[in-house]
Amino acid sequence: MAYTLADVQQLDRHDPLADYRQRFSLPDGVIYLDGNSLGALPRSVRARMDEVVATQWGEGLIRSWNTHDWIDLPGRVGDRIGRLIGAGPGTVTVADSTSVNLFKALGAALRLRQDRRVILLEAGDFPTDAYIASGLAELMGKGHEVRLVAADELAAALGPEVAVLLATEVNYRTGARLEMAGLTAAAHAVGALTIWDLCHSAGAFPVDLGAADADFAVGCGYKYLNGGPGAPAFIYAAARHHAGMRQPLTGWLGHAAPFSFAADYSPAEGIARMRAGTPPILSMQALDAALDAFEGVDLRAVKAKADRLFDLFTGEVAGLGLGLATPTDPGRRGTQVSLRHPEAYAVMQALIGRGVVGDFREPDILRFGLTPLYLRFEDVWNAARVLCEIIATSAWDRPEFRRRAKVV
Repeated sequence: MAYTLADVQQLDRHDPLADYRQRFSLPDGVIYLDGNSLGALPRSVRARMDEVVATQWGEGLIRSWNTHDWIDLPGRVGDRIGRLIGAGPGTVTVADSTSVNLFKALGAALRLRQDRRVILLEAGDFPTDAYIASGLAELMGKGHEVRLVAADELAAALGPEVAVLLATEVNYRTGARLEMAGLTAAAHAVGALTIWDLCHSAGAFPVDLGAADADFAVGCGYKYLNGGPGAPAFIYAAARHHAGMRQPLTGWLGHAAPFSFAADYSPAEGIARMRAGTPPILSMQALDAALDAFEGVDLRAVKAKADRLFDLFTGEVAGLGLGLATPTDPGRRGTQVSLRHPEAYAVMQALIGRGVVGDFREPDILRFGLTPLYLRFEDVWNAARVLCEIIATSAWDRPEFRRRAKVV
């Protein structure tokens, strides 16, 4: 179906999520399709940061660790994220970066499976997962193997030698989605544990770690959760593992009594033992405020709208001859569109020059994030029209659009 401007404006008028756009501060003249890399600014963040800086820090000073309960902020924000990912209270904490949390989760999982030596990952997944797994395996020096297989071979590759399946639910490059519950059950059937990377899942669509019986999970705070550049990440551990799990970064704030300053380490109860150092209060407050944007939101409606935006966008660009890297089955994808073009970097720079902001991923991917809380149908329709014009006229074929920046 070819849409007209009147068609997409009609869709926007009847969009049950339309009012949530007002929760975000969006620049004029920009269609932002990169929320899967850095979320837009929620309006609630600016007021919170003003208050935290001026009052909590400026006036309260060090007293605010108690008077404003900074010390328990990681758990409070963790519980708010937990409600978005199907995790029970006290099973999620916010700390560090995704990479550091992967290191902690994997270290804890391997200690629980000390008789096994294989860490199984998807080939072509975001490389930090394999980097961290390889680095930890080398550090441990016990002969662990990092085994990479294609996504459709993960279940068959599970065997009695596998200690951990470390998998990203949504592939960063293609947007293809793994079946969490099925793969977790397959891992458990052979005695392996699971760690799920939710960087492209949390806040994008319904996730249910509890129903999937996942063991551990990690994710970032700056993409679909809109926590700001470099926002702290989160880590989940199923309650059944809390008593026996020991993570390798035994920092003072993961101690059972951090202010006892005891000479020997004794881990805190529950998920708090996944903490290590002092939490970054300013960035954690920004993430906490950003989560206000999800109050009252039904993530099933978010995914339903994302699927309609996907169909609209891909339908409008279908005649361009671009390869579609993202699965067409809604159940097998996240909330992005990935298209292939041999000059994808230059095409994306031309789009950005026209106010349509997506991003590029090696080797040939044009990546567009579909973030239904602040994207309108008209936005996506207009973005598709600009892309069609740039491809039809070869407007991307200019030296300035081929010049690589440090961050792509």
